[in-house]
Amino acid sequence: MPAVASSAPQSELTQPDLLTRIGNTPLLEIRSARRGAVGVFAKAEFLNPGGSVKDRPALNMILEGERSGKLTKSKILLDSTSGNTGIAYAMVCAAKGYRVKLCLPANASPERIQILKAFGAELVLTDAAEGSDGALRVCQKMYEDSPEEYFYPDQYSNPANWQAHYETTGSEIIEQTAGKVTHFLAAIGTAGTFVGVSRRLRRELAQVECITVQPATPLHGLEGTRHLPSAIVPRIYDPTLASGNFWIETEDAYATARQLARNEGLLVGVSAAANVLAATRLAERLSNEGKEATLVTILCDGGQKYLSEPFWND
Repeated sequence: MPAVASSAPQSELTQPDLLTRIGNTPLLEIRSARRGAVGVFAKAEFLNPGGSVKDRPALNMILEGERSGKLTKSKILLDSTSGNTGIAYAMVCAAKGYRVKLCLPANASPERIQILKAFGAELVLTDAAEGSDGALRVCQKMYEDSPEEYFYPDQYSNPANWQAHYETTGSEIIEQTAGKVTHFLAAIGTAGTFVGVSRRLRRELAQVECITVQPATPLHGLEGTRHLPSAIVPRIYDPTLASGNFWIETEDAYATARQLARNEGLLVGVSAAANVLAATRLAERLSNEGKEATLVTILCDGGQKYLSEPFWND
C-alpha cells in the first residue's frame, strides 16, 4: 500500500513544507453530545492547511500520480468535485507547480468558488440541477475527449483516496483514543474517509462498529454528501464495512451547525454537523441501553465556506 506523505519523517519528504502539515489533527470531545458513559469525539479536519478532510486524499492521489509517472508538468490535473477536494487539489497543485481544472456544480457555495479561483484553478461550472453526478459526467467526457492533455485522478474510483485515510486518519484515531474507540461514523461523499478509516479500525480493533451517514432524501442541502440510493455509487465504496446508517434531514443538520458554533465554539460545515447529529443520536441510544462507548466522527470542514447560507441567521 502506498505510503502517505504525512506519515513519513519530514526529513524524507520532498514536497513543500506546507504539505507536511496535512494530517495529525486533534480529536475533540463534543461536550453537548455526551450521554452518561457514552462520549462523542470528532477529528478536527478543518485544521488541515486546505481547511478540510480532503487534503489527505488529494495529496495522496497527487503523490501516487507522480510515482506512477501519470502526473507530469505537461499534464493538467482534471477532476470533478463538490468543492473540498477541489480546494485541496488546487492548494497542493499551487504548492507543487501543477495546473488544475475542476468540474463542479454551479450552485457550489460562492465561498468555495472564490477560494478555488484564489488558488488559480480553472473552473468548469456544471448544471446545478444535476449535482455532483452531473459534474462527474462532464469531467469523464472531457477526459475521454482529450486523455493526453490531462491527469485524471478520479477521486470516486482511486484507491489512493481511501488509502490516505487507512494510513493516517484511521491510525490517528486508534492512537488518540488509546484503542478505546467503539464506533466510527462518517458521511458518504466519495466514501474515501469511511472506507479507509473503517478498514484500518477493523484490522486493529475487530469489534468496532462502522456506521454511514447519508442525507435523508435525494434533494438535500448537505453539500459534499451523497444519498446512495439515488446517486452514482463511488467505485471505492465497500458496503460490507457498514453495520448501520443514519439518515439526516438537511434542516436538522443546519440546526446542529448553529448549535456547535454557539455552544461549542466550533464553526463547522453542514456535513460535519450531520456527522455530529448522527453520533449524538447513537450516543442517546447506547446510553439508554446502559452501555459505555467511545464514538468518533469527522468534522469534515469549517463553516467559513458556508457563511453566505441563510440558515446561520435562524
